[in-house]
Formats: sequence, structure tokens, C-alpha cells
Amino acid sequence: MAADSEVPAAGADAPAALDPVIHAPARLRIMASLAGLADGDTIKFPRLQKVLGMTGGNLITHIRKLEGAGYVRSEKAGRTTTLSLTDSGRAAFHAYRQSLRDLLGSD
Repeated sequence: MAADSEVPAAGADAPAALDPVIHAPARLRIMASLAGLADGDTIKFPRLQKVLGMTGGNLITHIRKLEGAGYVRSEKAGRTTTLSLTDSGRAAFHAYRQSLRDLLGSD
């Protein structure tokens, strides 16, 4: 085990905290999938459900949490729901990825 003097102290050099809204495994997978879309593109709910292998109820629960944070936009037209990242969602995912890189550091 490392000595206490080797553990970095919290402060200016400490990595930013990971966004807890994104950090939940299912929501992280949703955000990563939506971030893979080109800016302005959407994906239909059933397609995302199939890609992620999630039940409809589980997926909608996590989508609602992401919508509540302003990260995901859902649009319903008739019986079709499409999903995309908002600009703030794209920025939050970018910040999350950077925080994770900072946390992991480099060897």
C-alpha cells in the first residue's frame, strides 16, 4: 500500500468529479451511443433499445433522467419517438470523458 504522502491531495490538481447523471452504467451507454451520432442526427427509440439490449421500461426511465438534466431530447411524431443529444448533453459528455481521462491519468 502506498504511503499517505503518495496519495494526491484534493485541490487545484485534483480531477473534476464525474457527473453522477451520466456515470450510471445504463445512462453512460445511452450517452455514448447518442454521442456517436452526427450533430443533429437522431435515433428511433426501438433502434436504441435494440442496440443497447435494454427493456423499453428501463430505457425510458434512464432517458427521462437524462432529459431532466437537459442532456437528451426526445421527440414524438405519431407512434415514433426519436432521441438525440442536446448541445448541453454533448458538452456534458465531453466534460465527463475529460474528467475520466484526468482521473485515470497516463502511465
